[in-house]
Amino acid sequence: MGKKIKVTFQGNEIIEYEEGTTYKEISEHFAHYYNYDILAAKVDNDIVDLSDTLKKKCNIEFFDRSSETGYAIYDRSARFILILAVRRVLGENVEIIAEHSQDLGVYFTLRDLKTTKDLVNKLYKEMQEIVKSDYLFTKHSVSRIDAIKYFKKKNKLDKVNVLKYISNTYINLYRIDDVYDYYFGKMAYSTSQINDFKLTYVNDEGFVLSIPDVVNPQTTLDYVHHEKIFNKFSDYTKWGRILEIENAADLNRVVSKAKISEIINLAEAHYDSQLAKIANEIYNSKRKIKIVLIAGPSSSGKTTTSKKLDIYLRSRGFKTHPIGLDDYYTDLSKRVLDKDGKPDLESVKALDIELFNQNLTDLLNGKKVNLPTYNFILGKREYNGNYLQLGENDIIIVEGLHALNDELTKSINKSQKYKIYISPLVQINIDNHNHIHTSDIRKLRRIVRDSKTRGNGARETLRLWASIKAGERNNIYKFQDNADTVINSALIYEIGVLKTYVEPLLFNVNEDDPEYPEALRLINFLRNFLPIPSDDVPPDSVLREFIGGSIFTK
Repeated sequence: MGKKIKVTFQGNEIIEYEEGTTYKEISEHFAHYYNYDILAAKVDNDIVDLSDTLKKKCNIEFFDRSSETGYAIYDRSARFILILAVRRVLGENVEIIAEHSQDLGVYFTLRDLKTTKDLVNKLYKEMQEIVKSDYLFTKHSVSRIDAIKYFKKKNKLDKVNVLKYISNTYINLYRIDDVYDYYFGKMAYSTSQINDFKLTYVNDEGFVLSIPDVVNPQTTLDYVHHEKIFNKFSDYTKWGRILEIENAADLNRVVSKAKISEIINLAEAHYDSQLAKIANEIYNSKRKIKIVLIAGPSSSGKTTTSKKLDIYLRSRGFKTHPIGLDDYYTDLSKRVLDKDGKPDLESVKALDIELFNQNLTDLLNGKKVNLPTYNFILGKREYNGNYLQLGENDIIIVEGLHALNDELTKSINKSQKYKIYISPLVQINIDNHNHIHTSDIRKLRRIVRDSKTRGNGARETLRLWASIKAGERNNIYKFQDNADTVINSALIYEIGVLKTYVEPLLFNVNEDDPEYPEALRLINFLRNFLPIPSDDVPPDSVLREFIGGSIFTK
């Protein structure tokens, strides 16, 4: 009999196990608390693989796919299974690339190979066979130099190049059957746990791998194609390939050669070209567009974009008038309450929609309107003589959470509205198999901005992120297809700049904070990128909205 060690489950239930017991074995004692297979453990605030073993007295809890951590592990593991399926069906010389997020999945392409529905079906069936085979995801700690030699031998130059810029002496590789791959996060215990997924043919270039998400963990929903979002991702990916910047290593190469200023200028010009195109489209439109509505998830750059678009519209002869939705909040005494009994500021019902529509209707009919100003101290609207009357070439710009929701402007004719959805649709990946989630870029932006403008540490922002995402699901994503156009506010160089600002904030999250595992994940993610100084970032850049120094926020 080995040494007995006490394990405390979720702070109250205490059980003794022998030293060296795997967390997989321990998880089986608590499986009845979870609806789905347990994928990983949190041991004293450290996320560990189930194959790791018990070494000391600890507190423990587990993750299944219904949690954010479990979902990320499920996603990563499903992608690895797909990679093995591609190798078995097509051979190891065919390169599969995780291009970008799409709907509730990831869009993949096969380099130099046409995608067909028949091929997608073959890959799906092979994935099912891999799941049935119940292979273990085996972790191997190897020297970075040995990993580089291995991937060079396999001609996986994307991994060779990204590992070149990492300072770690040792890294973790994961293996299924006889295939090794590099990931900067944990994996499931075995392939049989990844038992729900779908492959959907999109076009001749690629397909989408979908899995159950946190909101609907019980099953994988059918893929919904968002054409405008997809096309914007595709355009930016093609542009990145023209610049020869597809992965982290490509960006690092530019930085190491001291040529990043040119990429910064190109990225800013590419972003600005989207605004110029929209201004031209509105100018040349046969519709009599009078209202421009801009919405997007948190930290998409809505403020800078709306103000820069204002400039482009005025350059075409329009006279613009921004109207803030915040000024149409209902009085605090009449506010709808959320499930916790607190005033719900995110619901569209928190706004006086009837007044907003009446004001817009009057303005479009040529009337002079006294617009309200919301007094947040008193919790009610005030009228301070802010009169507005529209002329022939006048346009209203509305930027806010609910701008794409037709309920907000229900009394306005569709032909008079131009709707814009904005988000940083990230093109650059870590390597061919590790794409970057759009939400991670927004999260980094938000951490930096909250620190500068609200005095919050990274811990506070990370703590709020779940509720932020819930608000986006309820109020933004369901209306994204209503947009006339999509603006991609991602800048191909920005992760390197954000790193210099956000990394110290992440290191300030304490090891015993609940947010520490997520802070550590982001730190490990940022290690794939060289830092980029902000000196060459122009003052009108959307990135300045987050790092400071913007001419629009003075």
